[in-house]
Amino acid sequence: MSRLQFLFSRQQHHRLWSLAIPIIISNISVPLIGLIDTAMIGHLSAAYYLGGVALGSTIISMISWLLGFLRMSTTGLTAQASGKNDHNNSFKILLQSSALALILASVVLVLQTPILNSALWFADASKEVIFYCKQYIEIRIWSLPFVLVNMVMLGWLLGQKLPKVAMWQVIIANVINLLLDVWFIIILDWKVEGAAWASLIADMTAFVVALIVVLKQCNKLPHTVISNWKATLFKAGYIKLISLNTNIFIRSLCLQLTLTFMTFYAAKHGDNVLAANAILLNLLLLISYGLDGIAYYAEVEVGNAYSQKKWQRLNNTVWMAWFWSGAVAALFAFIFFSHGGLFIEMMTNVNAVIDSAKAHLFWLALMPLWAYSSYLFDGVFIGASKGSQMRNSMLFSTIVIFFPTWYLLQDYDNHALWAALSAFMFSRSATLGAYFIYSDGLKNAHFDN
Repeated sequence: MSRLQFLFSRQQHHRLWSLAIPIIISNISVPLIGLIDTAMIGHLSAAYYLGGVALGSTIISMISWLLGFLRMSTTGLTAQASGKNDHNNSFKILLQSSALALILASVVLVLQTPILNSALWFADASKEVIFYCKQYIEIRIWSLPFVLVNMVMLGWLLGQKLPKVAMWQVIIANVINLLLDVWFIIILDWKVEGAAWASLIADMTAFVVALIVVLKQCNKLPHTVISNWKATLFKAGYIKLISLNTNIFIRSLCLQLTLTFMTFYAAKHGDNVLAANAILLNLLLLISYGLDGIAYYAEVEVGNAYSQKKWQRLNNTVWMAWFWSGAVAALFAFIFFSHGGLFIEMMTNVNAVIDSAKAHLFWLALMPLWAYSSYLFDGVFIGASKGSQMRNSMLFSTIVIFFPTWYLLQDYDNHALWAALSAFMFSRSATLGAYFIYSDGLKNAHFDN
């Protein structure tokens, strides 16, 4: 099928949205619940409650997102195994990635005190914010083993083109989170502790639901695959898995470094600016999770096509996904330009926080236009298990673009942070796009290690 025929094929567009919509729904439900958390805490009597939750959730997110390579690598590798109908390799990826997840979670739990103290030292926030941040993290940190193994199971299900299963798993957990938020924060008046307990229980629920689905899928595999699970767990393959994960980890580290810098540096300008940035970054998550739905389509389709060496199909898939990513990004930009102020007012009634957030809203409204290609091409390179390209793009965008831009514009305070983040996102889009074009749609991707 030619590219023109592919792009105008109703069947192909239906295929894209049948895979993307469940992920968009489930992804958007995550920041929506986060926005509800923010709204409940934001309507308490002082900004430091919201600042404490913002800082605490940023630290937890930093840890879980740094280890988010577990989901990404599992999806890409499983999609390639699925393309070859290789059940043994698919099951091996599930077991070995789960083992790696438990090891990493154990390390973080053992080192939680120095990790927290280091993060708070960099934050330089007020005493009230630090107090409530610690209160939040000391509860929420225990969800990490469930979160990391759940990432692996979710990635495994996505790699097998089961997005609806993933959608319901996330939605169920988030509804429980919402109900518990109302109970703990509003009814029992647990404030920050209530938000932490609600998130912990929701993460455990997500794990249980995913585990049930994964076990059902495993029962469909040939008996010989399941019966040899001990041998499979210790098979060769960890080096390749760790190598890919290391590149994606570096990529995730750079991304978290920029977003964490946004929060920590905002804390130096006071609780109101910190709370305003927390609201805007939550809205940015709404954008990223929405665009990630189409990137997921690219992950799976590119993984299948790459494993079968169907280069024309791979290219057609990428360009159609790029078109739809741009359309969704334009829709997000329109929504935030026209109704962004309303979203902000829904999340807090502290006037100083509202004014600060609205003053920086135009940066958020423009962000999807700079960023959508980066989300799409992340999915493309994950599907092909080309981690070094993602690593190199992120290193360049962080070291050469983000921090120099902020340094040159730092006299403009919080606007400097948002200008640097915008330049960073555009740089990622440009460099990943250039990698894809240079490799002729990954056909000549010999420059990966």
